[in-house]
Amino acid sequence: MTDPSSAHQAPPGCPVHTEAVRLAGLEYQQTPAQMYRALRREHGAVAPVLLDGDIPAWLVLGYSEVTYVTSHDELFARDSRRWNQWENIPADWPLLPYVGYQPSVLFTEGDEHRRRAGVITQALEGVDQFELARNCQLIADRLIAAFAGSGQAELMTGYAHALPMRAVVQMCGMPTSGEDTQRLVEDLRISLDAAEGDDPVAAYGRVGERLRQLVKDKRENPGPDVTSRMLLHPAGLTDEEIVQDLISVIAAAQQPTANWICNTLRLLLTDERFAVNVSGGRLSVGEALNEALWLDTPTQNFIGRWAVRDTQLGGRQIRAGDCLVLGLAAANTDPQIWPDAHVGAENAAHLSFSNGEHRCPYPAPLLADVMARTAVETLLERLPDLVLAVEPETLTWRPSIWMRGLTALPVRFTPVVQ
Repeated sequence: MTDPSSAHQAPPGCPVHTEAVRLAGLEYQQTPAQMYRALRREHGAVAPVLLDGDIPAWLVLGYSEVTYVTSHDELFARDSRRWNQWENIPADWPLLPYVGYQPSVLFTEGDEHRRRAGVITQALEGVDQFELARNCQLIADRLIAAFAGSGQAELMTGYAHALPMRAVVQMCGMPTSGEDTQRLVEDLRISLDAAEGDDPVAAYGRVGERLRQLVKDKRENPGPDVTSRMLLHPAGLTDEEIVQDLISVIAAAQQPTANWICNTLRLLLTDERFAVNVSGGRLSVGEALNEALWLDTPTQNFIGRWAVRDTQLGGRQIRAGDCLVLGLAAANTDPQIWPDAHVGAENAAHLSFSNGEHRCPYPAPLLADVMARTAVETLLERLPDLVLAVEPETLTWRPSIWMRGLTALPVRFTPVVQ
């Protein structure tokens, strides 16, 4: 991995300066907050960066700047076909699942975006939040039962990822378990957060194939699920539009929620404000969930927006077609909004669900909160003496500039006889 603190000569014609920094390296992956502080000191609220393959972009670090970009679609739009770097992008570029244009709600604009987002919103509004909470509790109980008798567990894979995966696929009308569902979730992980040796482009293709079959099945036999409600919506989306939008819904719900659960559990188990007594701590689970969104938001960075025309942002000259990466984690810890370096757990004005017309559609954040809150509360109720099984400083983060999640969260507790 390349040292992220070093500067690099950018390719000719790129929109950034020669001091552009690669978003890579072990230091960045494990302590990104330090990287954001360094970039902010050197470059201000908008920093020149290099993506995979030394592709230039701008990282928007400031809270007010991220809010401005996401609130002005007429200047910073979502259709990635505007990008002025496509001639430099190889066919196997690992970030293609993020930025390669698809007929998805993620890349639509204006009236078309409102139409597509409206279908998703109404489909999600059909999810009964009390029923979702009950289903999540049943899923949690089954997962906990699988390791409760051993007195130890690895919560990242055995619990935090598994629970939202089963809940989301159930919401969409798929089986909650089975090899087919597990492959879908693994391919989603690869396409959005590839590890070394993974092929994210091929994985994204397999996700599309599986969901095309789901849409076909639900077209023939609709049920009380998100997919069927999208198919029956009077907007009349095509099957392929629904496939692409389902990818967005499932991907946004599963891995970020899993990381939110695990990041909150890490906070509860390592922060002295909570760790005195996890099951009856001085601060509530709700406050811990909210603080995790501020300090360890599951989606660190989001790519992105593309400048519609030449403009300025944070004192930088942005050219038409430049790519802007939304630094959600950096914005959430911007010293301009937290001058005393203290994040208030009661404040919910974070940007973890983005902002503006392209933010997570209502009621997606509420459903994610139901899943995360139920997962954390059920675990602490069932295993009240849960403690971390390793020293906190030995916990490591996944090597990703996009997602913020642990590689593992090992715990121990008094075995529970079933």
